Amino acid sequence: MSNVNDPINSKIVIITGASSGLGEATARRLAERGAKLVLAARREDRLKSLTEELTAKGAEVTWQVTDVTDSQQVESLAALAKKTFGRIDVLINNAGLMPLAPLDALKVDEWEQMIDVNIKGVLYGIAAVLPTMREQHSGHVINLSSVAGHKVFPGGAVYCATKYAVKALSEGLRMEAGDEIRSTNISPGAIATELTSTITDPTAAEAAEELYKVAIDADAVARAIVYAIEQPQDVDINEIILRPTAQEM
Repeated sequence: MSNVNDPINSKIVIITGASSGLGEATARRLAERGAKLVLAARREDRLKSLTEELTAKGAEVTWQVTDVTDSQQVESLAALAKKTFGRIDVLINNAGLMPLAPLDALKVDEWEQMIDVNIKGVLYGIAAVLPTMREQHSGHVINLSSVAGHKVFPGGAVYCATKYAVKALSEGLRMEAGDEIRSTNISPGAIATELTSTITDPTAAEAAEELYKVAIDADAVARAIVYAIEQPQDVDINEIILRPTAQEM
């Protein structure tokens, strides 16, 4: 499927949130380049379907149903990657939720859900792979933040807070990782995924629907992720912000 001289060929890549959207698009891109994939999400049927599609094309893929809010499940995912392929080259912390709502709506359960998935899920991913990457003296952690991790907007206070946290974690990892482990923060704008489907507040849903009229395909983000991974080991792409050309915010 890939040129043996391709820098992505045979890299072992874990992708969370791989059953749809950015994770699914990235899995397809990396499979084309010869990466060996470990796919994780909560929806077993979608994981099975994607795995069957990619393996039929010659890719090496394994999967595991994983809830990133459960640290033991994330540890088990990393263990699967190491047992199956012998190492972990890249972790793509992609799983995320965006139930936007004004603070006055007091959707405390949704606040906790965002904190659990968007922040703790990223931390659990880092915790699961960092010891292995230290042992290997190499590795790459790619975290999915958002343009909301750079600019706060009404109705997005908590979501923005979680994505600012992801940006901070990415930078903190970069500073602590030394010269062996790379850290990349990817901040997409409006992308055509299922992300807006978690919005329960009517006003926020209407605003998101208007913004997402200019949404671009998830493959745009997948290409950015591939670009970060394919760089030589001594090049660390720390930050990528990408949005639709027509998006103002």
